[in-house]
Amino acid sequence: MGYLNNQVVTVDAILTTKGRELLAKNDGSFRITQFALADDEIDYTLYNPNNSQGTSYYGQAIDNMPLLEAFPNDSQTMKYKLATLPRGTAVLPVLDLGYSAITLKQGASLAITPQTLNYLGNTTAFETSGYSATIADVRTMSTFNGVGIQSTAATSQNSTSTTTLGTNVSSTIIGTQINLRATTVNTLFGTNASLATTLTVVGLDSGARLTIPVTITKTT
Repeated sequence: MGYLNNQVVTVDAILTTKGRELLAKNDGSFRITQFALADDEIDYTLYNPNNSQGTSYYGQAIDNMPLLEAFPNDSQTMKYKLATLPRGTAVLPVLDLGYSAITLKQGASLAITPQTLNYLGNTTAFETSGYSATIADVRTMSTFNGVGIQSTAATSQNSTSTTTLGTNVSSTIIGTQINLRATTVNTLFGTNASLATTLTVVGLDSGARLTIPVTITKTT
């Protein structure tokens, strides 16, 4: 982890293997068509409207904050993406999963259909682009997939296997419905009676985000 010099404008990027391959071709096939902005690093409590030097200095402390270098784990950065909402929006959209926490027995299944509250003037709504869902430890699931969205990104994301060779890694899927089935592997529990992880769901249109705890209980 390092810091960027905030005195100059700098673009710090990490390319995927495919991105590096396209860039190396140097034939124009490398194009950035989508991007997201976030303000995770900004502490807005530092905004000081009482600064004696005047309005130009109210945000001086924020402007002088160091910026983190890019790193590829999106569960640790860009948690709070900036979103464009319709003019006149009075309240921020929030997610409703129907659960504040999830507890599953080994082998048990659950389908979650997220809804977005206070979005586009509606009390509740389903987002056109769907929702991304990230399980922090994919070993706890024998099935983790999303359905309902047929975009290229969703198809690619949802084809990812839940096999991890015993490694604690996260997995992200996209859909309007999130399907979970708890692991049936007893050895994963060791001497523990349960496993704990988290599920993070993000509305791909609204940017609304919610993280809830997930517990898998061992059955004899």
